[in-house]
Amino acid sequence: MKKIKIWKNTSVLDQFNQGLYFTDDKVAADIILLGSRNIKIEEFTNLKAIFRAGVGTDNVPINACEKRNILLEFPSRETRDVLYEETANFTISLMLKMLYPQPSISIPWKKTHRACLKDKNALIIGTGNIGARVKNKLKLIMQVSTYDAINNRESELKSLIEDADIISLHIPNLPENINFIDSRKLKWMKKNAILVNTARADIVNQISLFDQLKQKRIRAAFDVFWDEPYEGILKEFYPETFYMTPHIASSCKEFFLGCRRDLDKMIEKL
Repeated sequence: MKKIKIWKNTSVLDQFNQGLYFTDDKVAADIILLGSRNIKIEEFTNLKAIFRAGVGTDNVPINACEKRNILLEFPSRETRDVLYEETANFTISLMLKMLYPQPSISIPWKKTHRACLKDKNALIIGTGNIGARVKNKLKLIMQVSTYDAINNRESELKSLIEDADIISLHIPNLPENINFIDSRKLKWMKKNAILVNTARADIVNQISLFDQLKQKRIRAAFDVFWDEPYEGILKEFYPETFYMTPHIASSCKEFFLGCRRDLDKMIEKL
């Protein structure tokens, strides 16, 4: 293995870093191991390559890489498929957690009734690699509707949101999707409906969500946040109406090992 200096802003390979050489010196760095947070590419004056340890492109300096002839690579198809599958599975686990009543802590043997899942209506917004998997898995146990900007008219969205018991977001963090879920759309949600987000935080307006949670109209479960670790205004509602997980939807060993293999292959190209 070549002694290549790596600067990172992700913990993806923290348990699989044997033989890698890390540095905090941005000028000395040969490679950026890039997570989901933004970087200032101009600070890395001797950069040779970027490995994006994920599939989102909103924080990837593609134009700068082309201009400076910096090698840019993403996980292989095999590794990406692990991420897609596990994120879909994790999303469904969050949805089920929110749909099923939680047993009382103070009275652990107190039983409650619930509606059958088959009578619940889930709305999947975004039917790409992850959203499509969520839809296909979920339709085995409940009613599922979908909305996608490519396949649906915008005028259809209001009635879909109004009918949904639970909404799961799977759209990219593109400029046109910032604050996609705003005050207006949140008010369309029926009382006690649930919003699940394992995509990107910025597609939801944080202030508008705060207002709805404060009124106890809806509940939400997020794995992605506006700042991480999250210490923001919604934390006061945890765990009753705002359930949080620390950006771990794709955090499985197989994905991490796949990223390590793909990074090693990229290093050999340098």
